Amino acid sequence: MQEPFLNETIDTLQLPKYEGVVLTPLHPSYFKIIIFNIGLVFGLLAIGAGLGFYYLEELNPYRLTITIVYIVILLFTILINVISFKNRGFAFRAHDVIYRSGAIATTTTIIPYNRVQHVAVHEGLLSRKLGLAAVEVFTAGGNSSDIQVPGIDKDQAEKIKYLLMGKINPQQDEQQL
Repeated sequence: MQEPFLNETIDTLQLPKYEGVVLTPLHPSYFKIIIFNIGLVFGLLAIGAGLGFYYLEELNPYRLTITIVYIVILLFTILINVISFKNRGFAFRAHDVIYRSGAIATTTTIIPYNRVQHVAVHEGLLSRKLGLAAVEVFTAGGNSSDIQVPGIDKDQAEKIKYLLMGKINPQQDEQQL
């Protein structure tokens, strides 16, 4: 016998709140990578501007204005990245992973483990030197629903990968034991 179709209303005020979850901040050394990347980009811009000032004499009257704009944009970029770094955090719960990021607008992504298809650990050159890695979680929803959590201690990132792989394929987890 078939059960009757029920479509009851859910009281959204009684749903659990993810905002109460204490998120783990990114490793403090990851901020060094952010500063290095900013320095690299703005260093190349400074070299380009210096070459422009040297070879294009028509830029000389605007040298002070260009320098002031450059410094303002540099300081604004650093400020936004400091705020963004402080806002980033992650948590792995019994049934899902939470990742929050953003500076001006904060985005919180929650991925249930049953949507996870693949997990990867990435290390860049600087990350490897600092003992850090990024965990990337791929889902069935495409690129817009995937997350990459950077700035995690390498050993912790590997443990997170095995945790998620165990959630994806419980038989694989039992075989490793």
